[in-house]
Amino acid sequence: MTAQNSATPTTAIAVGSTTAATSPQTRGTLLAALGVVSFSLTFPSTAWGLESFGPWSLVALRSTLAALVAGAFLIAMRVPLPERRHWAGLAVVAGGVVVGFPLLTTLALETSTTSHAAVVVGLLPLTTAAFAAIRTGRRPSRTFWIAALAGAAVVIAFTVQQSGGVLSTGDLYLFGALLVCAAGYTEGGRLARLMPGWQVIGWALILCLPLMVVGSAVGLSFEPVRLSAHGVIGLVWVAAGSTFFGMYVWYGGMAAIGIPKASQLQLAQPLLTLVWSVSLLGESLPLAAPLAAVAVLVCIAVTQRAKS
Repeated sequence: MTAQNSATPTTAIAVGSTTAATSPQTRGTLLAALGVVSFSLTFPSTAWGLESFGPWSLVALRSTLAALVAGAFLIAMRVPLPERRHWAGLAVVAGGVVVGFPLLTTLALETSTTSHAAVVVGLLPLTTAAFAAIRTGRRPSRTFWIAALAGAAVVIAFTVQQSGGVLSTGDLYLFGALLVCAAGYTEGGRLARLMPGWQVIGWALILCLPLMVVGSAVGLSFEPVRLSAHGVIGLVWVAAGSTFFGMYVWYGGMAAIGIPKASQLQLAQPLLTLVWSVSLLGESLPLAAPLAAVAVLVCIAVTQRAKS
């Protein structure tokens, strides 16, 4: 059995099931939106996790735990190994969304607030769309690009207004995270057309498991551990919620509606994270956030209606 035809039995997973009353476009949009909600909790959960673990330990532990969850699903569903031609793409996914993005954003959150980091990462949709255009050869319409650039401009203006125009080391980490994550999203979205999205992130996690196990051992031996309820909850969420479940539904949505359109739904992620930052972390909500929210949601509506 190949990786392609292994997709049939795995559609039994509840979130990925399709009903006759749900169109592929609607289902794909819902899956991608659910992924965005899951990702919006990543930064607050990471901030909680940093209360108990060092940055290197937290990243290694989250990937290790997520890989164990993914491995359990792969074994239970008796999923065969992917074809050899898919491993290079899986390595890009692993480097981008399993290692690169979590590590760089975790390092950034040592000096940046979650609300500031969330707004900077709001540039991710445009970055992903650009990577997708290069990688897949698909060219979204001019209307799509105008709306995407407008959304990115709102995010940049919001960031400059909040930071006073001064970029910090944390911002450099975040910009690096944008690049590696966009590459991982693009390659994962492409692979999700060939195998179920949960298998894409599952095999990427398994690919990183040996490195992450060693990283966990080394990190825990050098960084202090101060266990707390917040720290444990944060670790569990970024592992099972953001890294596995979030990526599963996200790649499924990308496969259904296309990488450019799915990526633009992520323009709402910074605004959701701002809400979590206030409610969970007690951070103050910037006064410009409501205006940015309206402008960004308008851009999302335009990108979803534009031809891509």
